Amino acid sequence: MDFTTVIIKPYFTEKSIQDAKNGKFTFLVQVSADKPLIKKAVEARFDVKVVDIATSIVKGRSKRAGAKRIEIALPAFKKATVKLVSGQKIDMFDMKGEEK
Repeated sequence: MDFTTVIIKPYFTEKSIQDAKNGKFTFLVQVSADKPLIKKAVEARFDVKVVDIATSIVKGRSKRAGAKRIEIALPAFKKATVKLVSGQKIDMFDMKGEEK
């Protein structure tokens, strides 16, 4: 697997946005990606230094949709939370309007 295709997209939730303020950033990654490959991909794509990585596979769930409320199975996915060296950040997680 090529390390340029490891990261699928950033993962935005309330918790991930709070973690971004502390230097931890969460991404959806390929299920087959391992920690060294994720580290290499994040460092190459965002030009940052990664200190620690935590990964988890989120179990797929089912939901009902349509007029007949047919049950649809959503696939499982893998997310990686990456901790950077203090002082570094990834700009796409920067929420300007969140200050209260």
